Amino acid sequence: MAAAGAEAPRGEAGAQCHRPPGPPPRQKPSRTAMWAGRLRADTPSAVPSRPATDLGHGCSVRAWVQVPRARVLGGVCARAASFKAWCVPCLVSLDTLQELCRKEKLTCKSIGITKRNLNNYEVEYLCDYKVVKDVEYYLVKWKGWPESTNTWEPLSNLRCPQLLQQFSSDKNSFLSRVKKGKAVTPKNSRKSLPPAVAEYIVKKAKQRIALQRWQDYLNRRKNHKGMIFVENTVDLEGPPLDFYYINEYRPAPGITINNEATFGCSCTDCFMGKCCPVEAGVVLAYNKNQQIKIKPGTPIYECNSRCRCGPDCPNRIVQKGTQYSLCIFRTSNGCGWGVKTLVKIKRMSFVMEYVGEVITSEEAEKRGQLYDNQGITYLFDLDYESDEFTVDAARYGNVSHFVNHSCDPNLQVFSVFIENLDTRLPRIALFSTRTIKAGEELTFDYQMKGCGELSSDSVDHSPAKKRVRTECKCGAETCRGYLN
Repeated sequence: MAAAGAEAPRGEAGAQCHRPPGPPPRQKPSRTAMWAGRLRADTPSAVPSRPATDLGHGCSVRAWVQVPRARVLGGVCARAASFKAWCVPCLVSLDTLQELCRKEKLTCKSIGITKRNLNNYEVEYLCDYKVVKDVEYYLVKWKGWPESTNTWEPLSNLRCPQLLQQFSSDKNSFLSRVKKGKAVTPKNSRKSLPPAVAEYIVKKAKQRIALQRWQDYLNRRKNHKGMIFVENTVDLEGPPLDFYYINEYRPAPGITINNEATFGCSCTDCFMGKCCPVEAGVVLAYNKNQQIKIKPGTPIYECNSRCRCGPDCPNRIVQKGTQYSLCIFRTSNGCGWGVKTLVKIKRMSFVMEYVGEVITSEEAEKRGQLYDNQGITYLFDLDYESDEFTVDAARYGNVSHFVNHSCDPNLQVFSVFIENLDTRLPRIALFSTRTIKAGEELTFDYQMKGCGELSSDSVDHSPAKKRVRTECKCGAETCRGYLN
């Protein structure tokens, strides 16, 4: 993906241009300070042991920019001379930092700009199209370069078939949109693109990049086997701006969750021995095929860190996390984001946990009023035995944050106890109620209707219920129409 005569960045492949676009040469920058701003030489500054470039949502990065020693504010300082370098934290995107480096002809190993790739030209995406004297040209956005350096390149110079195909697909998608029963087909579209089409193509390209970064962030944060993918073929919506991926409950200030078990089983065979569920007065939840066999409303007690059984114990299912590759996708029915499975899921199998911030019921009432006004709901009451706590997945959560409601769901909620045996704080696990095909959307009933009757010898506890006061859009034949 580099220009001829320049080495392509490692890990990249495909998009090339036969010659560098030749952005205008820029004046050599002053050494007294870099773009991070001037720093007083007598100001204490923490110097990290290593650079940190975690992208977070793909929207921001904490990068450390080195300022040459003893050249802060253009002067020499004995205190500054005692440090090898001064470092300034920058909360901007990695691409912006790379663009600034190349703009000022600076190198920074922390963000991947070295002398070897400083002048590389990689096609990031295509912005526009025109035909001049029967020659096709594309406006190229160069990766790591500011948009002011975009250049028109003849098709013969480009070696990026995937980006060309994507450009054509986005163009056709826009032109085929139907408005008032008629397709939008601008005149002279073969010679040049109307501004509205080019603008859409650029927005779509930027969205695609943002979603890819968010996908990378989600997969860095997860601690389970299944991969997470992100897809939006419906609109221009990008990643959520205020959502942080977590793998377990995040207690709010003042709430303590004890994740150290007080006792465990001594079984060598948890199917035959007096295992944790039996000690808790219930039956083992799983069969030998790792499928749940108990009725909804019955709690699950899994083996914990104090148990003598190993990691292959058949009573360790939820704690191993999601085993299936899932996709967060934009729905076409107005329900926003949803989740679909990319592989077949057998009936009665564990799919995912519902995690979020654990708050008090009083705080949940306050947040619930705000969420009702916004038309959203992420509050899940932990009313297994009492009604003291609620899980709020609005800002902190995992893939389950995006699972939609259905009056005819394919997932069922169960309360789970593993390390923490406090019945006020059960973990929430979602199991499949039937075989789910690859590509099918995952849903659960926010109000747990139709959970089935408990048998006379079952523990008489209802599963947790998700708070919701909104119109139902699930489209199921048994749709109740309105949830409250």
